[in-house]
Amino acid sequence: MDLTNILVIAGKPGLSELVSQTKGGAIVKNLTSGLKFPVFKNDRISSLGEIRIFTNTDECPLQKVLQSIFTKLDGKETPFDPAKAESTIMFDLLSDTLPEYDHDRVHASDVKKIFSWYNILLGAGKIDLEEEPNEEQ
Repeated sequence: MDLTNILVIAGKPGLSELVSQTKGGAIVKNLTSGLKFPVFKNDRISSLGEIRIFTNTDECPLQKVLQSIFTKLDGKETPFDPAKAESTIMFDLLSDTLPEYDHDRVHASDVKKIFSWYNILLGAGKIDLEEEPNEEQ
């Protein structure tokens, strides 16, 4: 699973996938609706491949967290709606999948995003258990 082309764009709902780059930005496709739209250099864009979750010892890449959730849930969606679920339910599932997460630095809003992104990626068929390709190869 390669998350480098999956983007979070501030002010835009859901996740988007990079389609192509342009002189002044990029063309992206929303993973939920399938609509393509332009983004520009001044937009705040983050790649899911760069996001890490704080643990007690270090940081864990989001990819590993999503793969752990996928394994724990047997490839199914979360049993709750992340937008409406109580934070204790979400933290319990996160504890099952990433027991060493830092309880002080990982907030309820972060966990809500993780599970929302998981459901979107699962629906788009973007989650698998393959490791990210090594840059050295």
